[in-house]
Amino acid sequence: MYKNIIVAFDGSEYSRAALIESSNLIKRHGGKIIMVHAVYFDEEEFTTAPEQREKRFELGKKLCNQMRDKVSSEFGIQVESLVCEGEPPDVIVDIAREKKSDLISMGTHGRKGIKRLIMGSVTSKVIVNSPCDVMVVKKPCTECTGEYKSILVPFDGSEFSKKALEHACQLSKIDKAEIKVLYVIPRYEEMIEFFKTESIKKSLAQEADRIINEAKKIASNHDLTADERILEGHVGEKIIETANKLKNDLIVMGSHGWKGVSKAIMGSTTERVIMNASCPVLVVKT
Repeated sequence: MYKNIIVAFDGSEYSRAALIESSNLIKRHGGKIIMVHAVYFDEEEFTTAPEQREKRFELGKKLCNQMRDKVSSEFGIQVESLVCEGEPPDVIVDIAREKKSDLISMGTHGRKGIKRLIMGSVTSKVIVNSPCDVMVVKKPCTECTGEYKSILVPFDGSEFSKKALEHACQLSKIDKAEIKVLYVIPRYEEMIEFFKTESIKKSLAQEADRIINEAKKIASNHDLTADERILEGHVGEKIIETANKLKNDLIVMGSHGWKGVSKAIMGSTTERVIMNASCPVLVVKT
């Protein structure tokens, strides 16, 4: 399914996990990996310590060459490494576009500052601007197998969630994974302070059934059966809660094409899930 994977690599534990997860995918299904390491060096640093630029490039090349050789030897796969100068999210996205990659794989440091509204800027900027799907790996290297047996798909009937479910069905056929579809009935009364009558409750329940039936039909078109769940509450929290309860090993979500705030902050639901999920999150963009 994914044959040309960009792995954002900075030598951290998080980026190593993304590399191992991607290497397992390529080993099992074929393709190649391009490791991308970005060296950022601003003008002020160049004025005060110009020698640091070359040192960072050498360190980046050393890190990438060591991991490239190790991964190539251990997994028997094709691995290329690139060390480029620039802002990390810009470099990653530009290389993905140039190489016509179909997946960007990266780790995240799961930052929680500013009331948990903004996560690691590199991760969020890459997802918002990426020309292809993005997988954020949220587990230790030792647990990275590139294989998924239980996939959770948050589904709201939008075109974005339909794309996510289509991708999940394709992955299911590869790994024979179970698909769990989740629809969360939002608590509108918390947002617009309206009184939820029995009539409104009935209407929301009927809408939930309609949306879930639509998801089941998509799965059926792939000769698959999707288990469904309908919950009520905060969407992001219910996704995380369900994934933990069902022990899903992958969450597949749609991208809503976020644009605001210089494209730096994505939808709060996706951001919350990526930051708090204990399993990888695949954001479908294509």
